[in-house]
Amino acid sequence: MPPDGERIFGFERAEDSPGFLLWQVHSVWHRRVNAALRPLGLTHAQFVLLASLTWLTDQGAVAVTQADLAGHARMDVMLTSDVLRTLAAKDLVERRPHPRDARAKALAVTPAGRELTARSVGVVESVDRDFFARLGDGATDLVPLLRTLTDEPA
Repeated sequence: MPPDGERIFGFERAEDSPGFLLWQVHSVWHRRVNAALRPLGLTHAQFVLLASLTWLTDQGAVAVTQADLAGHARMDVMLTSDVLRTLAAKDLVERRPHPRDARAKALAVTPAGRELTARSVGVVESVDRDFFARLGDGATDLVPLLRTLTDEPA
């Protein structure tokens, strides 16, 4: 109990807070992913955008814009811009004229970017398998629960 007797927190124990637990899980997982990607010269954010752009392109998207990519990854637009600049400087992504909007640029994965995506996806999927293995069959149940949390209310 606090010295003044007034409780600030809605939980008896910090680890009972779902938000705090999510933060802790994310931090542990994020550190592992970053460590695994470091030898490939990628950060986690760079991987997410490179893999997302490759995914969208492979799914048939013709002219992916920066806003499209940020929306798909649920990443801040300014952070997306900064990371894309870095990926372009590494010759992994390029900006091309948009086929229907003269003001926009269409993003494309370069051959080097595609090759690095292929290598890095395997690395990250391996980290995921190892990390979530402790959940056993519960890992399968986790996916729809997490998907529910990504659906932001209008």
